[in-house]
Amino acid sequence: MTIRKHAVIIGGSMGGLFAAQLLVRLGWTVGVYERMTSELAGRGAGIVTHPELFDVLRACGIDSRNAEIGVSVAGRRVFDDAGKIVGERSHPQILTSWGKLYAILKATLPPLIYNYGFNLKTVSQEENVVTAHFEDGTSVSGDLLVGADGIFSTVRAQLLPNVTPNYVGYIAWRGLVDEKDLSFETRDALCNHFSFSLPSGEQMLGYPVAGEDESTEPGHRRFNFVWYRPAAKENVLKDLLTDSDGIEHALSIPPHKIRPALIAEMRRSAQRLLAPQFAEVVAKTAQPFIQAIQDLETPTMALKGRIALIGDAAFVARPHVGMGVTKAAGDALALVEALSSVSDIPTALEQFENTRLAFGSAVIRRARQLGAYMQAQILTDEERSMAERHRQPEAIMRETATSAGIANCDNKEGAMSWAAS
Repeated sequence: MTIRKHAVIIGGSMGGLFAAQLLVRLGWTVGVYERMTSELAGRGAGIVTHPELFDVLRACGIDSRNAEIGVSVAGRRVFDDAGKIVGERSHPQILTSWGKLYAILKATLPPLIYNYGFNLKTVSQEENVVTAHFEDGTSVSGDLLVGADGIFSTVRAQLLPNVTPNYVGYIAWRGLVDEKDLSFETRDALCNHFSFSLPSGEQMLGYPVAGEDESTEPGHRRFNFVWYRPAAKENVLKDLLTDSDGIEHALSIPPHKIRPALIAEMRRSAQRLLAPQFAEVVAKTAQPFIQAIQDLETPTMALKGRIALIGDAAFVARPHVGMGVTKAAGDALALVEALSSVSDIPTALEQFENTRLAFGSAVIRRARQLGAYMQAQILTDEERSMAERHRQPEAIMRETATSAGIANCDNKEGAMSWAAS
């Protein structure tokens, strides 16, 4: 009788779900342990898809055509501050929402493997067994532990305590507005495209996603926006993250705790700086929220022989490449492919790391290039000149939320290239 291998997955968001799906299909037993005590669906906003993401979905047995995974757009547009189209480019793409993709992945998992309310405390390892110890005193062991617990990963913090997220000097105001609440003119201009407005030193982008009921029908969708704005950490960011009760938060703030005066000022700035179509989107968004932009780069994804880091637990790129979910999916696929080809788990994890570590670093570097002009206040004249190249309308449309500049990207020594996977 063959004993099936068991994987302990810490984190029940995208990376954890992809890993669970693929390991189950490989014949492993799996337990997913999520620290939150209730359903995660509905969190987050828009997600840009890439061909690589659909490859992984197919590997999970999910037919994205039947799943109606998102909203299709034909191309991209850039608007000037008067609302005139100053750039247009064909770029068919599917845009989805975090909640919709999460629901699809979770609904197709076998029952009883997803567990809520398990907050990881420590990880220990013996020669052939790795064990997760939770704050409630329970423990669970397996042949493999997958750290898929996000940017503030407990797995990574224990084993790589010096690898921490880095605030990069700017924030994003984000939000969703029902398509039906926008004027006909704004819907016509924005809601069938991936669109941009480019105030000096800033960037606004937006695209349609599924509605609150996950409908992708025109008129029932929502419009997702992301507005990048410089915010020095010691003054502007500190003010933005001081809530309505006067409490200072480190790098995030509950949306309902954002001070009304800050939202009002943000809406006035939108009227002054953005294309009028985007200003209307901002004005009609009921509850915008703030994302402090950070990045994180780990030197290793294979830890102590039987522990792997995937997704945001390993690399967090600034959102300009739009690769967060796709990269998590690719990490999970590479991990499972390595495990399927090599029976010895530590050797398989080394193979996995060799496949994905360079790619993660490439995504980080490309995202830094695309976001550099939002850091103009800390750049040299030469760096500002280079950054400016990435904010021209044609470059913005060609490079944002695509694999451009990642595939065949040289590493720091210029000695190695790889394809986006």
